[in-house]
Amino acid sequence: MHLLVIAPLHHLGLLFTVARTEKEMATATYPPPPPYYRLYKDYIQDPKSAPEPPPPIEGNYILYGATYTTDDVLPSLEDQGVRQLYPEGLNVDFKKELRSLNRELQLHILELADVLVERPSQYARRVEDISLIFKNMHHLLNSLRPHQARATLIHILELQIQRRREAVEDIKRRREEAHKLLKESLGCLDGH
Repeated sequence: MHLLVIAPLHHLGLLFTVARTEKEMATATYPPPPPYYRLYKDYIQDPKSAPEPPPPIEGNYILYGATYTTDDVLPSLEDQGVRQLYPEGLNVDFKKELRSLNRELQLHILELADVLVERPSQYARRVEDISLIFKNMHHLLNSLRPHQARATLIHILELQIQRRREAVEDIKRRREEAHKLLKESLGCLDGH
């Protein structure tokens, strides 16, 4: 079945009309826009004519076949089906555990190199061990993200406060200079 699509293409200042089949439209480099743009055709004359934006998504939603959540919670390694190599709890010493995992990673990489030289067919287990260590390190680092975000925000706010104080000091200094120049000017005028 052929579908005739009349679409203006403003390429190099020329106006073209294009006829395409459904198959060509599905594989076209630039497919036609979705029909939502029609909802905004009177927006310039009446900005209130446009529909309200959809409400934010809360809870779980599906995107490209995977389920996601809007809750900002880091899933545990157990929830992801990964064995945890460091102790659980709130009092985890991140620096110590990351160093320990890093040393373990280095050891496993050396063992992998040894296995690849002596027994190349047995490398898969070593690669799985290395992958497990990387996942644990990654999880530890991700659990530090909220702290990093807080520290970054504090730093940005401190910089803003410092800049504003500097701006206020600059304004005060310029005001004093202006008062001084004004007094000198008045003194010159009174003297003549």
